[in-house]
Amino acid sequence: MSMTMDDSIKRWTAKRKTALVIEIIQGKRTVSEASRSFDLAPSEIEGWVEDAKRGMENSLRANPLDIREQYEKQLRDLQEAYGEAMLEVRARVRS
Repeated sequence: MSMTMDDSIKRWTAKRKTALVIEIIQGKRTVSEASRSFDLAPSEIEGWVEDAKRGMENSLRANPLDIREQYEKQLRDLQEAYGEAMLEVRARVRS
């Protein structure tokens, strides 16, 4: 990250994460390049990108959700997916 970071970053602040995510979104750097450059797991960087996308989407809503509402919705979605996965596993075990 040309202006705000170098390859020896020890602590990833929100500002630094934002700069990296913007570079990725703009196509200046790929997730795999960033992963290698900064010795981070690609999944961690992808998580930052997804968080940024959710934050942008929410901030552009006519009626943005507050943080608690966002987390509660995410938790409900995850609980639903978990429940569906458990039903599928049980059905396979019984077969």
